[in-house]
Amino acid sequence: MVFMSDVISRNEMLTSLRTGVPLFEGLPEEALQHAISLAQRRRLEQGELLFRQGGAPEAFFLILAGRLKIGQTTPEGQQIIIRYLGPREIAGCVAVCGGMPYPATAEAIETTWLLEWTRARMAELSGRYPAIAMAAMRIMGGRMTELQDRLRELHTDPVERRIAHALGRLVVQAGRRTGSGIEIDFPLPRRDLAEMTGTTLHTVSRTLARWEAEGIVGGGRQRVAILDPLGLVRIAEDLPAAS
Repeated sequence: MVFMSDVISRNEMLTSLRTGVPLFEGLPEEALQHAISLAQRRRLEQGELLFRQGGAPEAFFLILAGRLKIGQTTPEGQQIIIRYLGPREIAGCVAVCGGMPYPATAEAIETTWLLEWTRARMAELSGRYPAIAMAAMRIMGGRMTELQDRLRELHTDPVERRIAHALGRLVVQAGRRTGSGIEIDFPLPRRDLAEMTGTTLHTVSRTLARWEAEGIVGGGRQRVAILDPLGLVRIAEDLPAAS
């Protein structure tokens, strides 16, 4: 859904909640209406921060449109991109539900519209509709599983497989089919891809240049399109090349 102004109508918000938001899936109309009544509307411009790593978990957020980059700074000062979040996904849930500081920083990579619920209002919703609390726990579990998979990749997989896995996840999250393949539907600088995969900008650039020459990817410096999805899967899963 794309909003053309700062003013988001109640009907637009309800439409967003009805269309595949896991946190509110299966809830009756009464619950959705109540959730909307407790939400605040937010708009972020590109580059604006939603929350910072280590900050107090004051609220959690549902993305209506736009996209956030979730990044973390290690104790050694290394910048790591954890994931990107797009429409119908929530941010800050792990911190709010777990009562811990925000574990990462959330930055808008494009104009982004959100709904915000404070911790107190989340507690009110969860108490009245236990299905919301159960859904939040499932979302937290899914995020933890994804982090475990990525940690395993960082420790065991060669860098090419890590890059292929990262692109595969982004295709699932934000893939848009075009005439030539599947484009990741937001700007993806090479440095960001390096921070996602625990490698260097030089290695990412060299790898993508080779894959471009082989017809696996395309798109230029700020965009990535998967031209040969099966070829990318073969690299990610270390399968033999097709005969």
